[in-house]
Amino acid sequence: MDHASEVAQQGISPHVSEPMRHIWEKVKACMQCGTCTGSCPNSHAMDITPRALWRLVQFNLKDDIFSSKTFWLCSSCYYCTLRCPRGLPLTEAMGDLKRLAVSFGKMAEKRSPVFYRVFLETVRRYGRVREMEMMARYFMSLKNPMVPIAFTPLGIKLIAKGKISPQFPSFFGEGKLDALSRKAKEVEAGS
Repeated sequence: MDHASEVAQQGISPHVSEPMRHIWEKVKACMQCGTCTGSCPNSHAMDITPRALWRLVQFNLKDDIFSSKTFWLCSSCYYCTLRCPRGLPLTEAMGDLKRLAVSFGKMAEKRSPVFYRVFLETVRRYGRVREMEMMARYFMSLKNPMVPIAFTPLGIKLIAKGKISPQFPSFFGEGKLDALSRKAKEVEAGS
């Protein structure tokens, strides 16, 4: 028996690269029923459906996977995972794809990683989200003056209704969650 037959018999695709293997393992039993797509509240905005994304993962079509914005639009609501008849950890697989895309530098949707980074930085600094500062830092990170202009009417409505309030940023001193952040980085580096 040749190596490819032996590997296929063990249920491992001989063509899946090592960085993708753990994601492939999570979705290899996908039977393409479409429950994940039917359950996804964001599927209408995705360029390919979650079901189609899992098929691309099964066939290890990395170029197609990472040129898609589907996994960036996953809001981690866990509907797909809860409703999957096979019990596959689909939400985890979406998160894994986001991390791999960042590590590979393949980000079709470049705004999402910037938003997450700014969000986490704000939480690290204050122990909570300070919306005004977070959005100001996010818009500055995008380096496109047209993006905040599109959000101006929404910002005015939120301020008028008292949903957000302007607060002065804290530029100096340690953030409230700095120690926790350092420990998380140590744990990640060790794994």
